Amino acid sequence: MSQPRRALIAITSAHAPLYPEGKETGLFITEALHPFNVFQEAGFEVDLVSETGTYQPDWLSQQKEWLPDEDRKVWEDHSSEFRSKLDKLLKPSDIQADRYGLFFASAGHASLIDYPDAKGLQSIASQIYVDGGIVSAVCHGGAIFPGILDPSTGKSIIDGRKVTGFTTRGEEEEGVLATIQKWNRPTIEASAASSGATYVSPAGPWDAFTVTDGRIVTGANPASAHVTAEAAVKAFDGL
Repeated sequence: MSQPRRALIAITSAHAPLYPEGKETGLFITEALHPFNVFQEAGFEVDLVSETGTYQPDWLSQQKEWLPDEDRKVWEDHSSEFRSKLDKLLKPSDIQADRYGLFFASAGHASLIDYPDAKGLQSIASQIYVDGGIVSAVCHGGAIFPGILDPSTGKSIIDGRKVTGFTTRGEEEEGVLATIQKWNRPTIEASAASSGATYVSPAGPWDAFTVTDGRIVTGANPASAHVTAEAAVKAFDGL
C-alpha cells in the first residue's frame, strides 16, 4: 500500500524558563521551519499540530545566530504558509492519522516537558508507523518516543533501534542539565535507553548528524533539522 505524500510536523505546546533572566524555551523555530521547507520541496503536503493546539516560540531560536535573515522573513510574515499554519495550529482531534505517511517531531527543550505525556500526538505517530509510514524526530523531539508504542509488541517503536538526539554533553555545555532535572524529565540519551534503543552520538553536540534505522529517522540538534528531514524523505521514497 502506498503511503500518502503528506507530512505532519509535531510542535511542542510547552514553555518554561530556561535561559538567563527567565527567558523561556518553547518551539525551536528552525527545527520546524527547515523540515517544513524540505517536505514541501519534496512534494509533500505539510500540516502542523501540537497537543493543545497552542505553542510559544523559544527565545534562543529567535536570536540572530539561530534564525538567519531568510528564515526570519518567513517567521515574521504571518501570510507565509509556515507562519499561517503555526498561527492556526491543529490539535490531535483535528487529525486523521491515515491521511499522513510521515510524522516529524520538531522540538526545543520544551518538548522534554510535554512530549512524554502527549497522548494525542503519540497515538497519531503510532498509527502512522503501524500503517507503514515514517516516524522522525530531531533534537529533543525524541522525548516523544517512549510513548509511541507498537501495538504488536507493546513496546516503544524505537525498541531495538539506533537513534540520535540532543546529547547530554550539550545540556551540560548549555548549563541547563540542572533545570531539566528540576522538571523531573530524562535527557534524550536517558529516554532512548529506557525505550530499549541504542543512542548514537554525533561527533560534537552541535554537528549536523542524522541516523536512519528502518522507518525511524532521528537527528541530533538544530543544525540537523534540514538533513534529518531529507533523510526522512529518502526513507519515505524507499518504502
